[in-house]
Amino acid sequence: MTTIGDIATFVTSKNAGPFLIAIDIVFPDRQSYRRFIDTAALDRQTVARLYGIPLDDVIAIIPFDPAHAVKVTLRRPIASGTPGDTDVYGAQQHVPIMQHRIAW
Repeated sequence: MTTIGDIATFVTSKNAGPFLIAIDIVFPDRQSYRRFIDTAALDRQTVARLYGIPLDDVIAIIPFDPAHAVKVTLRRPIASGTPGDTDVYGAQQHVPIMQHRIAW
């Protein structure tokens, strides 16, 4: 078992507007990207469990072949910049996916 962060070149997150978070997982080459996709190691149920959110708040998991990347889009529990928001830019939301252990 290894973490997604150990496999990927980088894992990052950012706002996708005030109500969504986009998490990008970028792999170093086509081979590792295809292996990740083929293992189906990251599905909506897993992401919901990792973040402790309802399944409906996992908007999409989108593979993007040209960049050897996967984009995960989540609904923010609190709109960016409103009272109670602890990550205005959404830049620290990638860690649960980055630390997720998968069979490799």
